[in-house]
Amino acid sequence: MDSYQHILLAVDLPTPGDHVIQKARHLANVFHAKLSIIHVLDNIPMPDTAYGTIIPLYHDSSYELLEAEKSRLMQIGDQLNVDRACRWMVWGVPGQEIVRIAAQEHVDLIIVGSHGRHGLALLLGSTANSVLHHATCDVMAIRLQDETAHKQSIGKGSGHSITLNPKTV
Repeated sequence: MDSYQHILLAVDLPTPGDHVIQKARHLANVFHAKLSIIHVLDNIPMPDTAYGTIIPLYHDSSYELLEAEKSRLMQIGDQLNVDRACRWMVWGVPGQEIVRIAAQEHVDLIIVGSHGRHGLALLLGSTANSVLHHATCDVMAIRLQDETAHKQSIGKGSGHSITLNPKTV
């Protein structure tokens, strides 16, 4: 197996999944790979302005949310010793932006957390599914631990259960 040179960790803030972060750290250490992190802002809560103007307090709340997520991304970057130039916080469709940055930065492994709710997304998560199908590099989807109870109920009533568990690295 070839060694990975550049790993991109996609985090979903404010709770990125500590075990996903630790796996990324472990793989970067094992392969002596450069590690980058990305968080994609897919929406910012905005009030319905059809009946009036935006309330300044609401704007302040959105700004505080952005600052909190930026601060958390910086904290994770510091924890992983990621160069500040390799910390990405971008706006857009998460799957598309992760794939775009991975191609732009010549990433050869993308690590994403997985916690989908329906269809194929139930198994991989909509962002993980999008990245898996559009990335030109390897993708590792790691099940988020808070989904353990949900995983056990997938097949209730049918007698079948489908589980995706990544191999321990």
